[in-house]
Order: sequence, then structure tokens, then C-alpha cells
Amino acid sequence: MVTRVDSADADPASRAAPVNSHNEWDPLEEVIVGRLEGAAIPSDHPVVTCNIPGMAARAQSLLAGFHYPKIMIEPAQRELDHFVALLQSLGIVVKRPEAVDHKKRFGTPEWSSQGFCNSCPRDSLLVIGGEIIETPMVWPCRYFETHSYRPILKDYFRRGARWTAAPRPQLTNELFDPEFHVPGKGEPISYILTEFEPVFDAADFFRCGRDLFVTRSNVTNASGIEWLRRHLGDGYRIHEIKSRCPTPMHIDTTILPLGPGKILINPEYIDTDQLPAVLKKWDILVAPEPEPITDPMLRITSLCGKWLNMNVLMVDEKRVIVDPHHTATMRALENWGLEPIPCEFLHYAAFGGAFHCATLDIRRCGTLQNYF
Repeated sequence: MVTRVDSADADPASRAAPVNSHNEWDPLEEVIVGRLEGAAIPSDHPVVTCNIPGMAARAQSLLAGFHYPKIMIEPAQRELDHFVALLQSLGIVVKRPEAVDHKKRFGTPEWSSQGFCNSCPRDSLLVIGGEIIETPMVWPCRYFETHSYRPILKDYFRRGARWTAAPRPQLTNELFDPEFHVPGKGEPISYILTEFEPVFDAADFFRCGRDLFVTRSNVTNASGIEWLRRHLGDGYRIHEIKSRCPTPMHIDTTILPLGPGKILINPEYIDTDQLPAVLKKWDILVAPEPEPITDPMLRITSLCGKWLNMNVLMVDEKRVIVDPHHTATMRALENWGLEPIPCEFLHYAAFGGAFHCATLDIRRCGTLQNYF
């Protein structure tokens, strides 16, 4: 059952607000899309390397701090330019962060680091209705990442949006478990983070009106989830979803809603018996096995594992942007009553994700509702 919520966010005037997004599927009107200029290979801090798979982790440790080579930047940039043009052709307003040289070093009294990139606004910023929240990210190389979005955030604030920043973390050694190791087969899932302070990435959450869903991960701890729960107050409910991913980081290759009543799950990471009870009322759609990546460079450089076929962007309740490489996923989306819009994006995985990661929904044409 869908129930409209009687609140300021449900006022029709919210449609004209600079920031207004309550879920992952209402008609998309405005979006922030990341950039690749100045991208640097992320640092070899343990909280970074524990999430990077296989050969990519070894290459990353050797080359940390250097700019990405042109052989990686140029094809990803061509894909990104085409993606931006596609969004604009659909009538969607596209905003971009400032270009930054991420090789520059910065620090606090306790540590220093070089940067990474601003390819994935979904990680550092969380939109809840008319509020945009800067998240307390745990990778030191991403500590000042939201600064490249500040001109956009200031503009939204001047036009009436609520702009919040979660407490900036210290990121000292107390936050990281020195005994952590990636769990082997049959071992229980563990996390590199302690509860020293609240930290979370926005990409560990997805929104369904008054209900938010989250996975704990190697970038989001229980304290971070609790901070957001208290900040949002009684108007929202946060449900935790258990993931079986041995290196959990970000929810959108584990489970993602495709519209009211439709939830896409990763059969490798999700046990449907352990889903929150409210989600068991929805149609559970099992993601097809992704087509293998045969290009050796793409296999080595991807930061995200194999399940990026799930990392799609809903334009509205029917239309969905997906990479045409994933033919089985496109067929499945059609069988579920959706209209796939193909857009090549495989090279972007080296910079942290695919369509969902590369975007931040700023305004969707909809109001705050109860879906459960």
C-alpha cells in the first residue's frame, strides 16, 4: 500500500524546490554527474585496499597517488560524455562538480593523504527529500571530496534547500581494527571499522519514501547508521539489510529498488529469508549472472567486482539506463516490464562504479510517501 505523507515535503511546491528526491524511481528532473579530470589512484590505506579486488589491489598499492593513465581516462571519459548527453536528451538537468587535481596532498594533525576523484557523487552526498547531507566518509583520500561540489551546494542552499554536513571524522587508528582480515569461505562477515566514531557513505543507503535501507560495510559502521537515524528523527525508518559480500562496500551492487513493489537482489550476497519483513511484501527480482568481462585491462582495473550489471539508473518507473554489455540483465528488465535504455559504461568501473554510482538524484518529480 502506498500512502501519501502529510508534511512540508508533500506540498506541491516541493516540485519547484532546488532539492527534492524521496526514492530511486520517481521521474528524474535534475542530477549531479561526476567528473574524471585530475583523478588520482587512491591511497594504499588498509580501509581502501581491503575493498579492492584481486590484481586491482596490487596495482593500486604500487601506483597510489599517481594520476590515472590516459589509456584508462580517455575511454571512460568518452563513455561519461555520452552518458551526460543521453541524460540531457531525456530532458534531465545535469550539474557537474568542479574539476580538481586530486594529486594534491592534504591532511589533518594526525595524517596526510592525496586525493582520489569526484567520479561518484552518490558516495559523498545523500539527498533526503529537500535536504542534502555531506557524509562522513572513511577513506582518507576522499576527506575533502565534497569541496568540489561546494558551488552547487551553495546555489541549492541560496535557493532554499537544507544543507547539512555530518560530523567530520578524525580517521585515527582507533577507527580501524588492526586484526581485520578479509574473511575466507565459510568465515563470518567482519568489518575493518570499529565504533570509534560515526562514519558512512551515502551509497550504503537507498530510499523508499519514509523508509531507508542500509548495509553495514567497510565504509559504514553502526554508529554512522545511528547518527543518521537520530538526525532524521521519527519521520523516517531505517532498516538494516544483511549482506554476505566478504568485502561489503555500497548497497547498489547488492540490492536496489526498481520501482514501488520491485526490488532487485544479488543472489550471491542476499539471503531472501533474512530480508527485512517489509521488503518480503515486494516482488523480489533476482539479478542474472553478469556477462564476463574479457578485456584484460578492464578486469584488472575495476574497483567494483563483477556485479555492476545491477548498478542501473531509473529515469522513471519504466525507463532504466543499463550497459548493453549485460544482455541477460537487459532481457530480464524487459521481462519485468521495464524499458532499458542502453549506454556503454564499462570503462567507468575503474573509477568506482556505473550509472547509479556516477549520479546523485537531486530532483525527482514526486512527494514523500509510505510504501510499506
